[in-house]
Amino acid sequence: MRLFAAVLLPPVAVDELAAAVDRLRALGEPGAGALRWTGRAGWHLTLAFMGEVDERQLPELRTRLARAAQRTEPFPLRLHGGGRFGRRVLWAGAAGGLDELRLLAERADAAARRSGIPMDEHRRYQAHLTLARARSETDLRGYVAELSDFDGTRWQVTELHLVRSNLPTSGAAGDQPRYETVGSWPLGRGAAEPGLVSKGGPQNP
Repeated sequence: MRLFAAVLLPPVAVDELAAAVDRLRALGEPGAGALRWTGRAGWHLTLAFMGEVDERQLPELRTRLARAAQRTEPFPLRLHGGGRFGRRVLWAGAAGGLDELRLLAERADAAARRSGIPMDEHRRYQAHLTLARARSETDLRGYVAELSDFDGTRWQVTELHLVRSNLPTSGAAGDQPRYETVGSWPLGRGAAEPGLVSKGGPQNP
């Protein structure tokens, strides 16, 4: 099974991002037809992509991810701005507790490695949420500029999730992977219930 560790978005963040994506898709930028947009059901912040994992490795992986979550305190996060990887990938960024997010990503990566899962070469983590991929090289600068003012509502990250990616099988154009949460662990030793943090409150990161 194809697995990755992730932070999932609360409904308000999904709704705000959906509105921003609608504006992007209405821009009519040159090359827009080459973009394949991700669906809101698949929006998440990947922490560690594990690829194919043998089911026999799951018990140890679950134990180690639970330990990684327990060692990381809840932290504030919001979607903010965006960027691109070359001329083929457009993404939304994040702001707030990025140090904590990066630490959680490193711990999830280490949990996978110590469970015997081969991982890609370790690189410094960059928080991003993929919005679109281009089938050919495309000028994405107009989309990145439009995203520069995007600033979503803050929420409190209180859980680490293990997600299964089920690849499309129909072969139909635009068919998307289906994501299934197969494990969730609360952050910290006394994690609070998930809740939103107001934009202008004293918890402003």
